[in-house]
Amino acid sequence: MPTPIYVETHIRASLDRVWDLTQDTQQHPRWDGRFSRITPVEALATGGYRFRYELRVPFHTLAGTGTSLGERHRPDGTRTSALRFTTPDRLSPLGDGRGYWRYVPTDDGVTFVTGYDYEPGWGRLLDRLVVRPLVGWLTAWSFDRLRLWAEDGVEPERWPLPSVLAVWRPDRPRAGRCLRAPRRASAGRSVPASGPSVMDDAPTTLEQLEAP
Repeated sequence: MPTPIYVETHIRASLDRVWDLTQDTQQHPRWDGRFSRITPVEALATGGYRFRYELRVPFHTLAGTGTSLGERHRPDGTRTSALRFTTPDRLSPLGDGRGYWRYVPTDDGVTFVTGYDYEPGWGRLLDRLVVRPLVGWLTAWSFDRLRLWAEDGVEPERWPLPSVLAVWRPDRPRAGRCLRAPRRASAGRSVPASGPSVMDDAPTTLEQLEAP
């Protein structure tokens, strides 16, 4: 069974700032290396919206559709965002997927968490050996790039993906600064080191969300 992807970072910025940089479809692709463009398509009758996403890669543009539903006001002070996505592109390494973001305010900022899973587009073996580790790394690298933007105002365009080779720059985004496995599950549940329970911590809105 594939291990869902989990990434956690702590951002010393306000909850509203982190929310705005992640929920604004114009800002999101600027820091997130998994997307080149996100375009809202329509509002959903059940809440949230449907969108189209693109990722430009050499000689091709991967594209698909998704649905998203955010919770900005929760009784415990946290916020969440649920996501479902799909693509008809046979070249895409990621097939149908689902995931969430969780925003947990702390005394000095926000703990920002994602958990998501997907059907392998290139087969389970290649996904386990190559795709999933790479996608997990890219997610963590993007989260650190977001952290630098939110905390210090360093715009993400200053750190394009090739900047990972600038090993002499300690101020560059680094995936290694992010946590890649949960410390614990919510409600006191234990989480295996392999991570299949990551999706158990998804908000209830994920089950309510319309298909892409």
